[in-house]
Amino acid sequence: MSDDPATQASVTDLTTEEQVRANTYSLLAAVLAKVPDQAMLDLLAAIDVADEEQDSAMAAAWKTLSLAAQRNSVEAVDDEFHELFIGMGGRGELLPYGSWYLTGYLMERPLAQLRGDLERFGFQRQKDVKEPEDHAAALCETMGLLIMHSNEISPHEQRRFFEEHVASWMGRFFADLQTASGAKFYSAVGGLGEQFLEIDKRYLEMLPH
Repeated sequence: MSDDPATQASVTDLTTEEQVRANTYSLLAAVLAKVPDQAMLDLLAAIDVADEEQDSAMAAAWKTLSLAAQRNSVEAVDDEFHELFIGMGGRGELLPYGSWYLTGYLMERPLAQLRGDLERFGFQRQKDVKEPEDHAAALCETMGLLIMHSNEISPHEQRRFFEEHVASWMGRFFADLQTASGAKFYSAVGGLGEQFLEIDKRYLEMLPH
């Protein structure tokens, strides 16, 4: 996913909360889109939770992900990624698509509705991307872009997009990721994702309507 070149110069100055939100969505997008490389695993392994946040569920999720990054090699995570999301015949243990979770089928009406919203925001699909726009990674990337352009995209629009295209199914996907038989590193990703979505839901509910 990419935003229209005409809007790239208008990225707003972000508050600390917005920057953290955008960064977390970007991180989730990165590890769900492709196998993390050693630099990404090193980055995750070095996560340090602030003392005042030690007892929070989100802090525990960050710690679990950090430990998972320390204990798994790129090769092990590569095997896990393929088992979970690709499989032997083009279908892994999980299908990380909104249409699948909402209808039980791929490429259904939720994807068409999503594409309409993305077009309205001026977001364009990159030509080299093969996955449909309702892939979990693409939606996390899109949420990050919405936050980055919050001077143009109202809190109401952010909240509506989140509720319709993310919160409507991705919590279930992250829960499934935590219990998938092939998940070790990605079980920790699922734990972080589930906790973060709950926090972001509360954050968006507090924004002006």
